[in-house]
Amino acid sequence: MSAPQLPKTMKALQYDKPESFAVVELPLPELRPLDVLIKVAACGVCGTDLHIHEGEFLAKFPLVPGHECVGTVAAIGPKVTQFSIGDRVVADNSELCESCFYCRRGQPLLCENFEAHGVTMNGAFAEYCAYPQQKVFKIKNLSNVDATLLEPASCAAHGLEKIAPKLGSSVLMIGAGPTGLVLSQLLKQNGGCNVVLAAPAGNKMDLAKKLDAADVYIPLSRDDASAQWDQIKKDHPYGFDIVVEATGSAAILEDSINYVRRGGKLVVYGVYSNAARVSWPPSKIFGDEITILGSFSETYCFPAAIDYLDSGKVKVEGIVNKKFKLEQWQECLDSMKNKSAIKAAIVFE
Repeated sequence: MSAPQLPKTMKALQYDKPESFAVVELPLPELRPLDVLIKVAACGVCGTDLHIHEGEFLAKFPLVPGHECVGTVAAIGPKVTQFSIGDRVVADNSELCESCFYCRRGQPLLCENFEAHGVTMNGAFAEYCAYPQQKVFKIKNLSNVDATLLEPASCAAHGLEKIAPKLGSSVLMIGAGPTGLVLSQLLKQNGGCNVVLAAPAGNKMDLAKKLDAADVYIPLSRDDASAQWDQIKKDHPYGFDIVVEATGSAAILEDSINYVRRGGKLVVYGVYSNAARVSWPPSKIFGDEITILGSFSETYCFPAAIDYLDSGKVKVEGIVNKKFKLEQWQECLDSMKNKSAIKAAIVFE
């Protein structure tokens, strides 16, 4: 396919500082020799974008947010060999230096010079975005909107690798947000013989059941969930091998340790405010030999995520329940804050 004539400028959502944004015209990204220019069809919106809106989560300004890019190849750099114009693709938003202390030790996710499109460098809340070819992947079956789940699914795949569940593990998943619903399915298919999902009653819990994301569902009261938590303890007196806190609530995280079986794992999986703090008795962690794991972002997990989602083994249809244009960004933010959006997406087509 021959390259289409590209415009000189593009429409983009740009922040000049936290909480200050506008839709502007910007030049198209300049292509490095190994870059792929993607014409963005859709870009997912997640809780991280709310933190970025407030100036948290590594954000650098001025910034075009958007880190869950789906689209088609519009142009390629002179040294690109793996892609053609028109390919349907998704992009891994991270760029790593490959030369710092951690990269040289084979721990690229901890890169001291970690950069991420939509976080520290311009992302895909724009008509075009450019990524290195090694960070771009072809897709076949997923719709553009559902494919926005591939970035969070790759984070869930990384979480699964960090957890390394033993066969027959019992799992408590706290929270039914998009990435939690994907991780719950991955755990269910990879060692978790009994996955209990506890989350507030409502649209997310209804969707969890539709996606068959767990084995047992515990709808929590939004007013006072103490009775449901007491019942969980009664039904599982030894606790769980794996407890995943995926709500981003420090208060819930602090209490989560009380549901971890002796010798079990507590996974810190939500995105928390920079000011959040928890307090745990060291004697419990020591005496019960509890492992506390953090799981942040991902590297090299996109191929696995694509295999699971594009094949339908992990279901995501319906997770994106709100779609907006760039000009509706404030409405999108409001839908995230008031929880009417399970997940939102910015769409260009």
